[in-house]
Amino acid sequence: MRETSVSQPADLHPLSIAYRAVSQLGQVGFVVLLSFYGGTDIANGFSFVLLGVAALGVALAAVLVWQFAYYKRFEYEITDDSFDIRSGVVSRRNRQIPLRRVQNVDVTENIVHRLLGIAKVNIETAGGSQSEASLRYVGADVARGIQREVRRRKTELTDEASEVTSEGDEDVVGESLYEISNHELLLLSTFSIDVRLIAFALFAVSFLPSESLPFEALPSRLAVVPLLVLGVAVVFVLWLIGFATNFSRYYGFVLRRVDDTLSYERGLFNRYSGSVPLDKIQTFTLDENVLKRYFNYATLGVETAGYSPTQSRQQGSETAVPLAKRERVLSLADEIDGVDEPEFMLPPKRARRRYAFRYTLLTAAVSAVLYAVSVYITPLRWYLPLAALPLVPFAAHLKWSNRGYYIGDGYAATRNGFWNRTTVILPYYRVQNVIESATVLQRRWGIATVTFDTAGSSGLRNDEARAVDIDADEAERITGEVRDRLQGSLAERRAERRRDGTWLDSVATDSPDASLGTRPDADDAQET
Repeated sequence: MRETSVSQPADLHPLSIAYRAVSQLGQVGFVVLLSFYGGTDIANGFSFVLLGVAALGVALAAVLVWQFAYYKRFEYEITDDSFDIRSGVVSRRNRQIPLRRVQNVDVTENIVHRLLGIAKVNIETAGGSQSEASLRYVGADVARGIQREVRRRKTELTDEASEVTSEGDEDVVGESLYEISNHELLLLSTFSIDVRLIAFALFAVSFLPSESLPFEALPSRLAVVPLLVLGVAVVFVLWLIGFATNFSRYYGFVLRRVDDTLSYERGLFNRYSGSVPLDKIQTFTLDENVLKRYFNYATLGVETAGYSPTQSRQQGSETAVPLAKRERVLSLADEIDGVDEPEFMLPPKRARRRYAFRYTLLTAAVSAVLYAVSVYITPLRWYLPLAALPLVPFAAHLKWSNRGYYIGDGYAATRNGFWNRTTVILPYYRVQNVIESATVLQRRWGIATVTFDTAGSSGLRNDEARAVDIDADEAERITGEVRDRLQGSLAERRAERRRDGTWLDSVATDSPDASLGTRPDADDAQET
């Protein structure tokens, strides 16, 4: 029988009527404008203008009536074991979201929201491709109260830290793990530029004829100056965009630990706050582009099993530390889940020769295509890519030296990328599948790739932990060893949870079937 509710049904904020109406009216007004004024001589159609104004007024009234009805018929309630929502103007929809499945209660506030004192609340569950439910909009204080209440009742359901669930603990902010400083924020904004994008832009600019650029005629010996000026301008604009975006995104970033949850707040114009349950974390990711590595900085991310639209472009990816000294980042990872710095093994040297061979073929192919275009279509500097040939050995070495893998006692790790090096660290008990693969070309070189799949990774993206281009015999050995360590890790965790009395809450998470090539749904993988 369903447990009795311990709270009363609540409504949205009254100002949400006006905010949603204004947002919707912009779309409706655009449609009316196109319908009545598209291709019309307004000066000679006064009656037609009046008709359009009348239609716009009717649309405004309809939008207000609809939003008022939406407000009156929307209710939400937090019970002992679920988040209940009743909504719908014409047809009613009742949703009961089990609190055990709730992964994140995310609060979003843009500038207008903060002026009005309202906020948007997204309820996210593990394994979902979108937010399970959205409250548009509640009071800002109410939104944070919902976050606290959901976290408190989830803690009660798992019988953990029952002493911290009293009403007096609502104002506890938790243990502060990281707070970005002004110095780190400026460095993060400076470093957060995609060097690959700059290289591509400069490469494209190099093929522009100087006479087509908006510069005054210059002597032949200075003909390259316009291209250099344009290249510098492109780099500056790209850097400026990256600087402004990341400064706004990570302004005021704070990471706290509240019970068994990581809680974060960030944003200058759009303010976000949310939480990441520690038992939902699948992997830790260290991102270090060239500039970050030079100054010994890194970014720490955590991959979760669900959907998070507010943190990054990757589904399920949360930024735990936007930027800090590499030692501090690893220290925080160790504090969160006992993760220390891996000692990587590099791929065999024949993999480096493979990269050099590949880059040489690619350079020659680009020059050949440009030569064909130059001969049959329009003159181009087809020989320019050939200037990169002396750099091929260096590029191959950098690619090779920034790859590697590590098989430790409690976790495995992989490393890939030069321009933006990514290190993925995953505990063995989070591994759901170990895949050994080799393309036709890899088999010719006697190498293979081992992929460690988790509930937070997706086959549509290369976001898994991947030991790339390692020796084929070593790949086979690693595959067997990781599967054995997975079984041992699961057995150890079951023994610990039997002692703690929490084994039944995590049977599905630690199921041995996860290591046999099956990949259960993320909801099933994380819940009883």
